[in-house]
Amino acid sequence: MEVRDLRIEDIVVSKYNIRKDLEAGNEDASITDLADSINDKGLLNPIIVRKLPNGTYDLVAGQRRFLAIKRLGWSTVSAIIRDFEDDTDAAVISLIENVHRADLNPIDKARAYQMIYEKYQNYNLVAKETGVSAQTIKKYISLLDLDPAIQAMVGTKDGVAGIDTMSKLATSFSPEEHERVLETIGGFKQSIQLEILKRSEGKVELLDEMTEKVLSGKFDVNRCKSLNECIYIPEELLPRIVKVVREYEHENNRREFKNL
Repeated sequence: MEVRDLRIEDIVVSKYNIRKDLEAGNEDASITDLADSINDKGLLNPIIVRKLPNGTYDLVAGQRRFLAIKRLGWSTVSAIIRDFEDDTDAAVISLIENVHRADLNPIDKARAYQMIYEKYQNYNLVAKETGVSAQTIKKYISLLDLDPAIQAMVGTKDGVAGIDTMSKLATSFSPEEHERVLETIGGFKQSIQLEILKRSEGKVELLDEMTEKVLSGKFDVNRCKSLNECIYIPEELLPRIVKVVREYEHENNRREFKNL
């Protein structure tokens, strides 16, 4: 590995660079904003490339920085030149550099995780390579099962909650149902959308019932806000549960009184 200045004209964007959606993250900072920052403060982090047999360089990581520098009209850029075992190894490096950045499109991230999984065929090994939990990796890869039109709707502005909802949509309903499901739950905030999807158990016919409960105030998400997975309690059981809890509290209070 070495670091040196390379001519801009000798660098091409690698097909294994995981960032495909350059509009992602522009809610906060565009490439023009990045160019202004680099012009003011300089390039703080070199791009990462690999040398090709024809003498040019494959841009593996740092695409937004590279485009910002081209916009500034620079003739050279500081680059880390690395050797990679294979194409998947290049994708891993690109992913690792971007994986914790909010401005990376979730579908781009999902495709990268999928590429790495295809190499190892083991989620735990992918987790070890990337430093991301196997559960999170599965969640992102599931986004690739979304209807293509729905994939185009997944963006950085939705944050982690949006990924949870879309992942649940992908794993609970068929692609043919995705658009209808989103039309039904689209007016609610993301935490409610996720809860509706969980309680509908993949049955489209239950969605109207769930949304009706939300609108009528009978849909209590706060019952399980402290749990990772919400436990759905049928309404007919609530009076019995409340009675048992109150009897338990009463018995505890009586024992504490006797011990005074």
